[in-house]
Amino acid sequence: RKAGITANIIIMNPEMTAFKTMFDYKLEPEVYSFHLLDALIKEAEKEGSTNFRIHIRLDTGMHRLGFALEDMPRLIERLKGQNAVIARSVFSHLVGSDSQQFDSFTRRQIEMFEKASMELQEAFPHKILRHICNSAGIERFPGAQFDMVRLGIGLYGVNPIDNSIMNNVSTLKTTILQIRDVPEEDTVGYSRKGHLTRPSRIAALPIGYADGLNRHLGNGHAYCLVNGQRAAYVGNICMDVCMIDVTDIDCKEGDSVEIFGDHLPITVLSDVLETIPYEVLTSVSTRVKRIYYQD
Repeated sequence: RKAGITANIIIMNPEMTAFKTMFDYKLEPEVYSFHLLDALIKEAEKEGSTNFRIHIRLDTGMHRLGFALEDMPRLIERLKGQNAVIARSVFSHLVGSDSQQFDSFTRRQIEMFEKASMELQEAFPHKILRHICNSAGIERFPGAQFDMVRLGIGLYGVNPIDNSIMNNVSTLKTTILQIRDVPEEDTVGYSRKGHLTRPSRIAALPIGYADGLNRHLGNGHAYCLVNGQRAAYVGNICMDVCMIDVTDIDCKEGDSVEIFGDHLPITVLSDVLETIPYEVLTSVSTRVKRIYYQD
């Protein structure tokens, strides 16, 4: 709000200690349990609030957070018995919409959500928005888009499914700090892990695991791009610096280096790490400078 954002803002996984902030800044919490709902209603009544907007989460198979479908009658009764809060939307989350092998389960989730959300809607005269689709669900299950969709990883141009066509919108890059010649049989980095089998040109980059560059990418397990050419990480990745092999690359100190981006998909790194692009993106620490572009 202090940044001038006036649109509706949903707070996921809200903490009870933050209720006052939500009221002050008109933030709309997700509600997933009776314990949370009762505490929120009590606090809203204390604040003198009426029809404070909340968003109801249903558990249709993720088994993470959310009201069980059999809770619907009790939930409706609790919401009807007060006017401090009002359900603005009801939603759930698809477990495996990106994978064809889970399509039958995804369809069952959608059916369960449609039944439970309609039960909630029919109990109240005002419109309650419904949403369940994530990035993969938007493309693979267009019939389940309901009133809204939640574009997650797709917002960053990362394909949640193999045949999806998206443009990359996020790039992590740095520059070469220093280049040095290192003799054959010498080593690079901590614990002498980077053993050289030929005379090499080694470049140091001002990015390390404190910035979100995972240590498991080191020792030749992955590469970055220098002037469009692959440069393997040499030795262990340090906290603030990493080293790469630029022996066969025409480059100089100050040249730009792409860690991931338009020419090096983030999935290349996540595959090496045996994880998902989400983890790589969220690991980029706050000390990394962000630059935003707008058309």
